[in-house]
Amino acid sequence: MTAAASPVPALDRIRVGSAPDSWGVWFPDDEQQVPWQRFLDEVAEAGYSWIELGPYGYLPTDPARLTEETTRRGLTVSAGTVFTSLHRGPDVWDATWAHVSQVAELTRAMNAGHLVVIPSFWRDDKTAEIIEPRELTAEQWRHLSTGMERLGREVREAYGLEIVVHPHADTHIDTEENVARFLDATDSDLVNLCLDTGHYAYCGGDSVKLIETYGERIGYLHLKQVDPEILADVVKNGVPFGPAVQRGVMCEPPDGVPALEPVLAAAQKLDVDLFAIVEQDMYPCPPDQPFPIAERTRRFLRSCGA
Repeated sequence: MTAAASPVPALDRIRVGSAPDSWGVWFPDDEQQVPWQRFLDEVAEAGYSWIELGPYGYLPTDPARLTEETTRRGLTVSAGTVFTSLHRGPDVWDATWAHVSQVAELTRAMNAGHLVVIPSFWRDDKTAEIIEPRELTAEQWRHLSTGMERLGREVREAYGLEIVVHPHADTHIDTEENVARFLDATDSDLVNLCLDTGHYAYCGGDSVKLIETYGERIGYLHLKQVDPEILADVVKNGVPFGPAVQRGVMCEPPDGVPALEPVLAAAQKLDVDLFAIVEQDMYPCPPDQPFPIAERTRRFLRSCGA
């Protein structure tokens, strides 16, 4: 006689989607990336209903055209993405707001509610050249925190969107220490977090611990895993993020870390609706590589109850 299998918990507060990133898309236009039509076709066929815009200009930027293309494939946009360098102080505000406004306008037109905000890299994501110091000064931390609060306030007032800041490898918001410092320095009413489980693990963080400690600040999820063996070599040898991705440091679930089941369970316990957008950094990649991975990942997440 065998015991009955334990039922998979229903993660009814988690809305799963995917993004151009999982198709190897990092830039608005790049000959090594799949055409946007193929991305939309394949993400829908793989079983996802939510998508992000990806880099502005990759998908059509005319709202009517993009609405037509997504609607006929049964897709809905969850968020846009912007890049910022607010640690550099007030002098960059005007250029930042021009970029943010462009993306926010399209995001609002697609009836999405979030802007994912990625801090600027201290290392170039294509050449790996170090372009500024890895550590911020106290003054730069003040610029970063006050600038993000201003961004959160003005994005909400102008576009009705919420910003979620994305800790990211090779940026100044990366490790547990820096993420905690950023959260402690910002107003929870204006600034919350997009927790990317892969990037946080890449930088030594524990996603479950972060959710349990700063649960009220978790506004959005990116589901991603890292290969621990490749990561160990990357850390040991100081490999930049771009080349690390080309080595396969971001891997297909459930083969890496962190385990996604406890992350999803911790997020479910927050008892708020959260997007959980699947990403697997793999720029550049063969055009036929993303789709089967996306299909298998969607099946895996369904087996977790998502």
